[in-house]
Amino acid sequence: MVEVKNLTKRYGNMTAVDDISFTVDSGEILGFLGPNGAGKSTTMNIITGYISSTCGTVTIDGHEILDNPKEAKRKIGYLPEIPPLYVDMTVRKYLSFMFDLKKVKLPKKEHIDEVMRLVKISDVSERIIKNLSKGYRQRVGFAQALLGNPPVLILDEPTVGLDPQQIIEIRNLIKSLGKKHTVILSSHVLSEVSATCDRIIVISNGKLVADAKTEELSTSISGDQKLKLDIEGSQNEVLNALKTIPGILKVRKNRDINENVGRYIVEYQNGIDVRRNVFRAIAGTSCVILDMQSGNETLEESFLQLTAQDQTKGGNR
Repeated sequence: MVEVKNLTKRYGNMTAVDDISFTVDSGEILGFLGPNGAGKSTTMNIITGYISSTCGTVTIDGHEILDNPKEAKRKIGYLPEIPPLYVDMTVRKYLSFMFDLKKVKLPKKEHIDEVMRLVKISDVSERIIKNLSKGYRQRVGFAQALLGNPPVLILDEPTVGLDPQQIIEIRNLIKSLGKKHTVILSSHVLSEVSATCDRIIVISNGKLVADAKTEELSTSISGDQKLKLDIEGSQNEVLNALKTIPGILKVRKNRDINENVGRYIVEYQNGIDVRRNVFRAIAGTSCVILDMQSGNETLEESFLQLTAQDQTKGGNR
């Protein structure tokens, strides 16, 4: 549905986007993650055709954004960080104006009613936009992006400035939209991406430094998996039992929980599930497993590791 190939954007001697390539499949929600100044918004603006690239291509549903901009842009609904609202209009009049501006061919009243119902703003359709809360304004922005039923939605920082309840509502809206649209969501808020997206791309200093399923990102960085175990009993007995299990690479005691309970970190090879063997090994001792859970790095830890690695190599920004 979306193909970005060897995309580069330079401003004089500064490279904002540095030869990045990725694809987004139909119906996928992709998180575009990076620190402030990483090149996220520049990439978004190139994908939507707002600015041109120095080199590389962006293809939307078979239409290259520079060679065939009208057809490519018809496939895109774009919600920038600050929604482009005419705040002195009512919600319905604004959507009617945007409907005409986009030259949508669908039945006007029925389509606007459908979009308002989808984003849950039907009850404020006759209110002036400037009198709405920020959460409702964001929903109006979503509504204009959905006019014409574009197959691709580009969302740039869609929950910035919203309160916790509004953030949850917008997340749920994005998930529901992902059932019928391809969604690219740009953010630097890690919880936003992990709660909403199927897949994550991390960009740092204009370079693509990771591309993985959300739940697999930390594993793809370290190459190994981890278990976090709280075990009651002798430390020597625990270590000796765990080190004999095939596939386990390293066992270390992380800290003491209390006088006779320690927390252990077990690193094991990717693609192997050692949990059953860990349980059997400890059951064969006088020790007891009180808690066992995945010890893989959190998304925050993975993000910091990725961007720190790229910073040490030197960047262009």
